[in-house]
Amino acid sequence: MTTLKTEHRKTAELELATFLCDHLLLGVELAEVEEINRHTEVTPVPGAPACVRGLINLRGEVVTVLDLKTILGLGTTQIGPGTRNVIVRSQNERIGLLVDAVSDVVRARRDELLPCPANFGQVDSRFFRAVYRLDGRLLVLLDVAAATAVES
Repeated sequence: MTTLKTEHRKTAELELATFLCDHLLLGVELAEVEEINRHTEVTPVPGAPACVRGLINLRGEVVTVLDLKTILGLGTTQIGPGTRNVIVRSQNERIGLLVDAVSDVVRARRDELLPCPANFGQVDSRFFRAVYRLDGRLLVLLDVAAATAVES
């Protein structure tokens, strides 16, 4: 009986890695995040879409780094001491999402997730899965597949 309760709790709750892009507090399911690392120098890719910051060598594997702020229409990420790459896997490829800063791991109950409004400020809601109320602010769950579907 205890096992069933534990399994139910696992499916009823999400663990989210959270990070900042401009004024937005964003989250991704922890299971989608492979690692978070400091931003390193990227090799530019001539002719790539504006959101592609370049390529990095991550322990022998070439990883594309995308500027999440550019994807969301919030400008360009300015590299600073808090800038990080959130490495996710999308379409069987490791991709780095460049963010302003990382925050905490947050536990959220699935039944407390709310649908996204049609427009979330100046950002198109197609990049978001849901919102979660967290200490007086909104935590926005990022749709990794939509955000990493780079259009040329």
